[in-house]
Amino acid sequence: MADFGFLLRGLAIGLAIAAPVGPIALLCMQRTLAHGRAAGLSSGLGAATADAVYGAVAAFSLTLVSRALLADRAWIQLVGGALLLLLGLRMLRSLPRAVQDSAQERPALGWNYASTALLTLSNPATILSFIAVFAALGLASAAKTPFAPALLVLGVFLGSATWWLVLTSVVARLRHRLPAPALAWAGRGAGLVIALFGALGIVASGRL
Repeated sequence: MADFGFLLRGLAIGLAIAAPVGPIALLCMQRTLAHGRAAGLSSGLGAATADAVYGAVAAFSLTLVSRALLADRAWIQLVGGALLLLLGLRMLRSLPRAVQDSAQERPALGWNYASTALLTLSNPATILSFIAVFAALGLASAAKTPFAPALLVLGVFLGSATWWLVLTSVVARLRHRLPAPALAWAGRGAGLVIALFGALGIVASGRL
């Protein structure tokens, strides 16, 4: 029963880390508006998987992995910023179109999942967040059995996935209430913000 507490803590941590609005949230919202809840949710699950990967690094105290990630954080941030910038520019260049038309060009769910997972993994702030939270709560040292870290990671995934399920469900409801031009321009607005996040990431990396 003591280990079950790690699952609940992981749920809370996963929710807390996934909830802040950032480029990943905007991307999931844009894909939901443009292509439906399945597209947005598959993207969110990619982010939840990346959260679980970084959560595992922190929970299992994989020091070598975390040090390697942190040592190369500038290059990782550069790549992540470039990907966000390209994605945002692509969204900006897309012509406004009706929801019915965009549904015919719905990208594969596997691509949504993989691309969002890669973007989330390319954000060094994620691993820093997990290391800081786990250290502050003393979770790594508090684990008394081999199952505790695994339950913690499972909780992180479920907490993050729950957030994306709620978010995409709410946005999907709005999708059917907003006129098609509003949906199209909302997507382009999200593209602009994502491109700005990418540009800021590139500058912050200090590699250019």
